[in-house]
Amino acid sequence: MNEGPVVLAAGGTGGHMFPAAALARELGRHGHDVAIVTDGRGAGFEAGAGAVVHCIAARQVSGGIRGTARGVMTLCYGWLQARRLLARIQPRAAVGFGGYPTLPTMFAALRAGVPSMIHEQNAMLGRANAALAPRVSAIATSFEEVHGVRVEDLPKLVRTGNPVREAVAALAGAPYPDPTDHNGPVSLLVVGGSQGARILSDLVPPAIAAVDGRLRSRLRIVQQARPEDVERVTTAYRRLDIPAEVASFFGDLPARMAGSSLAISRAGASTIAELATIGRPAVLIPFLRAAGGHQHRNAREIERHGAAWVMTEMDLAAETLAGRIETLLRTPRLLADASDAARRWAVPDSAARLADRVHALARANGGAPRWAA
Repeated sequence: MNEGPVVLAAGGTGGHMFPAAALARELGRHGHDVAIVTDGRGAGFEAGAGAVVHCIAARQVSGGIRGTARGVMTLCYGWLQARRLLARIQPRAAVGFGGYPTLPTMFAALRAGVPSMIHEQNAMLGRANAALAPRVSAIATSFEEVHGVRVEDLPKLVRTGNPVREAVAALAGAPYPDPTDHNGPVSLLVVGGSQGARILSDLVPPAIAAVDGRLRSRLRIVQQARPEDVERVTTAYRRLDIPAEVASFFGDLPARMAGSSLAISRAGASTIAELATIGRPAVLIPFLRAAGGHQHRNAREIERHGAAWVMTEMDLAAETLAGRIETLLRTPRLLADASDAARRWAVPDSAARLADRVHALARANGGAPRWAA
């Protein structure tokens, strides 16, 4: 069997790079060499000890005739780069994590006969993964149900969960605060993606202001906001006399998740996986313009399992959000039950499960890849 590295192809966002890096670390612990292929954005993420990062050209195919033409040309150049790279390192297997930068590498691997699979983080198959799904041997998923998969490809599906960062995995099942203490402090975590979300900065402070005074006095808030929103959000909480930490980035976000009683969050796949792994309930506000509405599907799936409550942007107002917060604070058993449901849904050993699939994929390789001269 070919003894080259395992290639992980990932888009340049945290949603793609976090699970790829988690798998890289797991494979590295078992002595495998790993090469991560991404674009310039992805190179800024921590790849894990021992993983080598390679950057190729990639561009989204959109923006009218000119934008589409530029996107196609860029991806073709990326394919040539990926083809040369794979011919040099001769991988034993390839795993795609979605995003346009995945396509050149995965198509080069498939053309060469490298055993290949994809991992879908969301409850809806992304465009890149949809293009690859008919061609790969296996489709690993985070959610039990994934929309957009062809009937012919359903037998390829296997739920592995979404691999999370080491700091998150270390906090799996962290004890949830005592739900019966009606007088103790309540830690509220507000997160809106890697750089915060403006809608949360606009809505959460006035929602907190509308919460009943006695309940509001128990709140302790940690909120991630865009850099330009930090000062006004901080000022809003100061006027309400609520202890709050507001920043555009928290390096210890997993620990802050573990210390929270409730999260108000977007519905990205990585955020949901991290909250579920730690076992924290959430009010989820899906990003309205997420591609294909995938955040809405993510949120509804986790809500269906009893671990979250979904509130849509179109119907959201400060008063309705305040009402939701008041209901949960007055009925802490709801929060505790949702915490338990999140743990039941989570897959804490997702990186190990995905690594097992990679091992099986490499072992099933029936022939040597076809490397061009």
